[in-house]
Amino acid sequence: TTYNELQRKIEAVNFTTEIGAYINFRKIWLRWVLQPGLRTQVYASLGTVSIEPRIAVKYNVNEKFRLKLSGGRFSQNFTSASSDKDIVNLFNGLLSAPTNVQENFVNEFQQVKNTKNGLQYSWHAILGGEYDLSRNISLNVEGYYKYFSQLSNINQNKLYDDIAQFATVDDVFKKDFILESGQSYGVDLLIKYNKDRLFLWGTYSLSKSTRWDGFISYFPVFDRRHNVNMVGSYLLGKDKTYEVSVRWNLGSGLPFTPTAGYYQLINFQGGVTTDYVNENPENVTTLLGDFNSKRLPYYHRLDITAKKRIKFKNKSEMELILSVTNVYNRNNIFYVNRVTGEEIYQFPILPSFGLNYKF
Repeated sequence: TTYNELQRKIEAVNFTTEIGAYINFRKIWLRWVLQPGLRTQVYASLGTVSIEPRIAVKYNVNEKFRLKLSGGRFSQNFTSASSDKDIVNLFNGLLSAPTNVQENFVNEFQQVKNTKNGLQYSWHAILGGEYDLSRNISLNVEGYYKYFSQLSNINQNKLYDDIAQFATVDDVFKKDFILESGQSYGVDLLIKYNKDRLFLWGTYSLSKSTRWDGFISYFPVFDRRHNVNMVGSYLLGKDKTYEVSVRWNLGSGLPFTPTAGYYQLINFQGGVTTDYVNENPENVTTLLGDFNSKRLPYYHRLDITAKKRIKFKNKSEMELILSVTNVYNRNNIFYVNRVTGEEIYQFPILPSFGLNYKF
């Protein structure tokens, strides 16, 4: 149970039972690798069966260059319990698919879709290529498009309780959850270098995600335009039992809904006789700006780890680990108090020590 911005109660009590079966076939023919599949997901508690075809194809152009294509239909019996109104989400909970949703909804193409349940459905398509630049360097590039034909979300537009008194009110203003549609697309670049004791790995992702809730098109809280990861490791010692690794991550800012202002919340319990001119209530609330129209600062962090492996005669093994997180003490946002504007940062420079023992 929770409440939306207008203090309307949002409640979900569900019990789910699922059964899934998957068939996959792999065929190698000349330079082709074909891998069709089919998944059947039974959502027994919702009385729904989802048929989900899948396909993966790879074509070996030559010894160094490969093309690949994959796609399919997917479903999910989960919805987020987080609020999109928070500047930063400290808790990312999941709920089973809601049942209290509208009977139909209009997607971003202005098509009216009938609603049978609150499940989430999507279609994925991925096209890419792999190229061996040399014996030690490989490059992988993939472009993808995902269309989310049905998504469920907490109804921030709920104004009325879903009772007989408001039977004539549109479902989007009284249901606990609403259905949305959306899309996500982008490009992923991966380059790897591996030779002897040295391993280098770098990725760059350019992506964009949008949602349509029936009223506006907006960026979801996880929409990150740029993301970079760089990893390097080196083995030391005659027997290569020492390892030093470095990881650096950079991500562009996530969207959030800014605060446009503050106002005193007047309670009109006295009806038309309420003295709203002279009343000076203590309760102050926020006035929000355009939904997810601003971005948090860039996130970046450097971590360093050193490991030592020790092998024993009984074939057991111990690993000593020393690591330093956030080496240059970057102030990455953890939480922002919407009322005071106070910023709380994630952990500072954080050294740690660990030990693993395998036997």
